[in-house]
Amino acid sequence: MAASCLKARSDGVERSRLSEKEIRIGKGGLGKRILRKGNSWRTPCPGDQVHVRYSGRVEGGARLDSSSEGSATTLEFKLGQCEVIKGWDEGVATMKRGERAVFTIPPNLAYGEGGSPPLVPPNATLVFDIEMVSWTSIRDLTGDGGVLKKIITEGEGWATPRDADEVLALVAVNYEVMLDDGTVISKSDGDVEFQIGCDSSSEKVHLCPAMSIAAKTMRKGEKAELAVKFSYGFRWSKSVPQSTELGALADSNLVIQLELIAWKSVVDVTGDKKVLKKIVRAGEGFDHPNEGSVVKVAYTGKFEDGGIFEKKGSTEEPFEYVALEEQVNEGLDRAILSMKKGEQALVTLRTNSVVGLDDLAVLANSVLSYEVELIDFTKDKPFWKMNAREKLEACESTKNDGNSLFKTGKFWCASKKYEKAEKYVQFDHCFTDEEKSSANALRLSCYLNNAACKLRLGDYSGATKFCTKALDLDPRNIKALYRRSQAYLKSSDFDEAEGDINKALILQPDNRDVKLVFKELKDKQKEYKVYQAEISRTMLSRTA
Repeated sequence: MAASCLKARSDGVERSRLSEKEIRIGKGGLGKRILRKGNSWRTPCPGDQVHVRYSGRVEGGARLDSSSEGSATTLEFKLGQCEVIKGWDEGVATMKRGERAVFTIPPNLAYGEGGSPPLVPPNATLVFDIEMVSWTSIRDLTGDGGVLKKIITEGEGWATPRDADEVLALVAVNYEVMLDDGTVISKSDGDVEFQIGCDSSSEKVHLCPAMSIAAKTMRKGEKAELAVKFSYGFRWSKSVPQSTELGALADSNLVIQLELIAWKSVVDVTGDKKVLKKIVRAGEGFDHPNEGSVVKVAYTGKFEDGGIFEKKGSTEEPFEYVALEEQVNEGLDRAILSMKKGEQALVTLRTNSVVGLDDLAVLANSVLSYEVELIDFTKDKPFWKMNAREKLEACESTKNDGNSLFKTGKFWCASKKYEKAEKYVQFDHCFTDEEKSSANALRLSCYLNNAACKLRLGDYSGATKFCTKALDLDPRNIKALYRRSQAYLKSSDFDEAEGDINKALILQPDNRDVKLVFKELKDKQKEYKVYQAEISRTMLSRTA
């Protein structure tokens, strides 16, 4: 739409009409009256290259220049870079795409006391009719001008890749790298893949730092042009042909055309990058299995060389098992618990990071992969939907499952069972006095057994926590005092350990296990005193 100069019979009428719907922007006195609202919620940011149509005039005076009326010609400038008068920078920054507005710009935001002869006299107020056609976003991604990104085509949605996600070239990214003079030095050709956030030792290292930095800011389908300083382009120079002399390019900047088509999300299942799940196909809804769910899956396990070592279930006849019941290896089991119905994923794990692989002839620290599809699952009845009798029965049954796992040395799984069992009777406000007594006895047993699991797993703070919970229920419980003293002793917290041991000896002075821990404590205290004496002698000898 061609912009046109506002016309009025007199300056007084013009100022009155403007003030009816005019708003003030900033503290400099800039006025804005919207003639047509925009068609989006976004506004440009400093550094964006904006495209506008306009006409302008001196208030009460001469008409100024304008973009070509009735044509596609627009004025282009970088917002906030002092390429236009300050009133334009402030006003255009408030406009939405498609918006048209009239701006009244006071002298201090225009040409000031000097004016701009011959058209703009000193201390002149200017009036501009501006239409926001579009803008191209330009972002300084590194804060030092090392990687500037200009969006050519907006992407869809709101999601962007994360550090662990893999971005696949062609399937996920198209790119072309060239020098300032237009010489193409690298481009995507066939399937290429890189992983955002990985280091240069990875087999899936990104082709250059700039591409990884930019990809994390892009949405699906977005096309961008990157202006890249040399250090961000070839810090890792895998994209440079062997024949290219790096010294000859050191003063050159790069231009990278980048398109993000898709990416595959990677979930760190265990939080230590030892069990990773790459989502191949998203599942349905928001729900996923939990411990004790009946799960239906189909999966194929492979060695690093691609050889199949295990295959269970199919889409038509899925493999059915109970989650976290040691029916599949722990790493795969935990990954499946993070999946949604219908989800397909590739799960990778290291053989020394999980249990349940003893029956496989695999090398230590080798990597296994599972192609998994979660076909369906059925959850246990949630405890808040159970009556008191059902809660007590579920707690007893789950605790017994934990006891069975403990006897076979599966302490982590047993611990999870005890935690789950305790939750069934955690809230007892609807129990009778008799039911509360039974619930407390079950909770006490779960706390004590879980403390024993934590001791076997070397989680001494966890053991201390559950023993403390047991003592809150029964302050004279010998097992709780004994096990907490063991945990304190292993953590070299001798004072706390001695306090618990002394309480236990008062309650049961002939308890053999307690007396053994007491002896171990005294031996540890003697060793510590000898160690302190040696440290003191060393310090004194150095001083001398």
